[in-house]
Amino acid sequence: MFEGEEFLRPSQSFQTPTPKIVQWVIRYSGGLVKDEKQANYFLIGFVALAIIISLFLIFSNSGGGAKPLPYEKTYKTSQ
Repeated sequence: MFEGEEFLRPSQSFQTPTPKIVQWVIRYSGGLVKDEKQANYFLIGFVALAIIISLFLIFSNSGGGAKPLPYEKTYKTSQ
């Protein structure tokens, strides 16, 4: 190594690029979401809401169960 010569280390950026879905949320939020952190919170809330609605629809019993088809009623009474 020559005198006065230094190794040039490439500077590494440990910051990852912003994910496309986060960019999409920021772009199409109409100004409600201003930065990446808010977009991440919005996405977490959206996923939580989707899971809650899905579980409600799966486990709700508002119809009272499956109703027999008309031919099933006729078939069972004739036997």
